[in-house]
Amino acid sequence: MKRKNAILPCLQDRIVLTVNTFVMVLFALLIAYPLAFVILASFSKGVNVFTLNIIPKQWSLEGYKAVFTYKLIWIGYRNSLFYTLAGSACGILFCILTAYPLSKSDLDGRGLIMGLFVFTMYFGGGLIPTYLTYRSYGLLDKVWVLLLPSAVNVYNMIIMRTYFSSQIPSDLREAAFLDGCGEVRYLWSIVLPLSVPIIAVVGLYYAVGHWNSYFDAMIFLNTKSMKPLSIFLREILILNESNDITSTMDPDALASLEDRQNVMKYALIVVSSVPMYILYPFVQKYFIKGIMIGSVKG
Repeated sequence: MKRKNAILPCLQDRIVLTVNTFVMVLFALLIAYPLAFVILASFSKGVNVFTLNIIPKQWSLEGYKAVFTYKLIWIGYRNSLFYTLAGSACGILFCILTAYPLSKSDLDGRGLIMGLFVFTMYFGGGLIPTYLTYRSYGLLDKVWVLLLPSAVNVYNMIIMRTYFSSQIPSDLREAAFLDGCGEVRYLWSIVLPLSVPIIAVVGLYYAVGHWNSYFDAMIFLNTKSMKPLSIFLREILILNESNDITSTMDPDALASLEDRQNVMKYALIVVSSVPMYILYPFVQKYFIKGIMIGSVKG
């Protein structure tokens, strides 16, 4: 039932809303179709896996069986979970400790310090100097090589600094100091409880970065029991491909192995993505708030 005093949209507004709805639906389909295709294809037996019909004609768990029969997969999962949790905790801690002081306009040398941080976003020493630096500090083949170098992400720090300076009223600091509150107590008791959205967003950024980390582990870690999941998934895929290439089989058997390889690729994608799928719904509401930082002034 229409309200009597409701303002009806004009023709131009209806056209804009219609076009906007069509574009949003199109984008949703473009995102949802590949995701649904990968998940359903991982449960396929490999027959006609590349057709547009995403519903498998034959259901199978062969891809997941091939992945989980590799014993080191559980070691990789354990290591990746540890690196993700510990790395995110370290990142959030260091991000807060750098963003909070830099959010204060009365900090001496604030512009110079911020300039040094921004400089590192555009210029780096390269792989060989980085490797030599890590070796000189004794970080090679140790857990800390994946945690400490990525602890301060300048982009995340800038986002958090912007939140502290724009979303936390300065009057709160003055009132807290009048009541005898110090900087540490003010940060812990007032700023951090009001900064849950940005902490959740930055934590998600750190978690995704550590979970997908691959190159650093391949270069700086040698002990197999310390490597993350991504390294073992790569080994599974390479071993599977090499077996297919070197095998001398009749065409039917070779086609069956190629189907198995394709299904395994999709199973690897699902296996490596499940934790992030589980994590995202819990931080989605904070993520929406966090990405709006600085979009509205007033």
